[in-house]
Amino acid sequence: MTEPATQLAPNTLRLKRMGIDSYQEPVLYMRRDCHVCQSEGFEAQSRVELALNGTRVVATLNVVDEAFLDESEAGVSEAAWRLLRAKEGDAVMLRHPPPLESLGHVRAKVYGRRLTDAAFDAVIHDVAAGRYSDLQLAAFVTACAGDRLDLEETIALTRAMVNAGERMRWSEGRVMDKHSVGGLPGNRTTMLIVPIIAACGLRMPKTSSRAITSPAGTADTMETLAPVELDVPQIRKVVEATGGCIVWGGAVRLSPADDVLIRVERPLDLDSQGQLVASVLSKKAAAGATHVLIDMPIGPTAKVRSAQAASLLSKQLTQVGEALGLRVRVAHTDGSAPVGRGIGPSLEARDVLAVLRHEAGAPADLAHRAIQLAGDLLEFGEAAIKGQGAALAAAALDDGRAWRKFQEICEAQGGMREPPRAEHTLPIVAPRSGSVISIDNRRLARVAKLAGAPKTPCAGIDLHVQHGEFVERGQPLFTLHAASPGALAYAAEYARSQPDTIHVVEDA
Repeated sequence: MTEPATQLAPNTLRLKRMGIDSYQEPVLYMRRDCHVCQSEGFEAQSRVELALNGTRVVATLNVVDEAFLDESEAGVSEAAWRLLRAKEGDAVMLRHPPPLESLGHVRAKVYGRRLTDAAFDAVIHDVAAGRYSDLQLAAFVTACAGDRLDLEETIALTRAMVNAGERMRWSEGRVMDKHSVGGLPGNRTTMLIVPIIAACGLRMPKTSSRAITSPAGTADTMETLAPVELDVPQIRKVVEATGGCIVWGGAVRLSPADDVLIRVERPLDLDSQGQLVASVLSKKAAAGATHVLIDMPIGPTAKVRSAQAASLLSKQLTQVGEALGLRVRVAHTDGSAPVGRGIGPSLEARDVLAVLRHEAGAPADLAHRAIQLAGDLLEFGEAAIKGQGAALAAAALDDGRAWRKFQEICEAQGGMREPPRAEHTLPIVAPRSGSVISIDNRRLARVAKLAGAPKTPCAGIDLHVQHGEFVERGQPLFTLHAASPGALAYAAEYARSQPDTIHVVEDA
């Protein structure tokens, strides 16, 4: 039986887990007529501090009038429950949070003022601590969008993001890392590069992301083959044993403010070069990297769409990296079409395994891209002389060293498994005979997401054609994979409504 409010200490309610997924935002639910709401004057959208066993979390209040919540209960979202490390029935103390002094810096930036290092430190410290509401976060993201961050501000923001979380430190020597700017479905080269680099004697502790707007992130794909949610001591143990790892960066507090900001940047769909640079390099610096290779695909439907934009972004990445003590090298690569055949976690994992195992029909473009980037890294890390890196990388792949190293890494991370397969598939065929003149990366990614990727690991697209290839009318262009008939039909409906996603033109 629920304890009456009169038996609880002032400003205290019993916690109730609501089972509501609010992503990473802590949300609080309280009855309008509860004694804490009345005494403190809390209203809908108030920011409320919850204190439990020494842990403090600031949440956004939603007020309810229905009886599913007792007046002596405080309901919380899954994010708040997790942060509080709560148990059902715990008594939580609620109060107004301390004044958010750093918000003054956000207002200053909104009005166009430059921010100092100390200002960015204050803002990012409060962001990482969860003291900003989504509305306040949106104001900060918007104030920094476009070209509103100059070079010095971008450096300050990046440093602040590193300082707000944990930082991994390694023994003397080079620590290699690689990041793709993105926008290219199936570009799962990291899972090939890490074992190649480790097999050639360099360290590569790779912390990767889950999908934000894509059908799969490296962590999503790797998770179909091995555990990726490792803490810092576990990561260190794996790297010391094998020379590399491929883990989810979100499982450790490396630049935690970045994850919070991304949650707001995604729905706003704002383009900020300074924030992109800070996001990428803060995580590399926090992971202890010394040498970072940036894969920058350039193409009409990639994230970077022109050589001019690539040049500007490359310069800023290099300059900010240098200021943080990172050596950064940028590789401009072809971003005109997807890489490999699979789009979606399991299908991309299948491609990676096919390349590592030298299976018949393994995607040659994925292997070639991984060899070129791994070669650049080997030369960058002085494990190969200039011009010989790609040959060394290819040899490690061809003689099986990379495959053996990948298996070692998977076993060290918790054990290797085969990726799941979809129960429901459907081919999408060419509407006419002719040549494939373009492939729209963004639309293809959307089709894969509508099929269920990445939340459903087996869902996505198996691509059957490449740019420039001739196809016959009725020939499958790609096959949809889904876990249910409903998801398959949903994705198929959109795919058929966008016939030029893979644009086939009749030959003259």
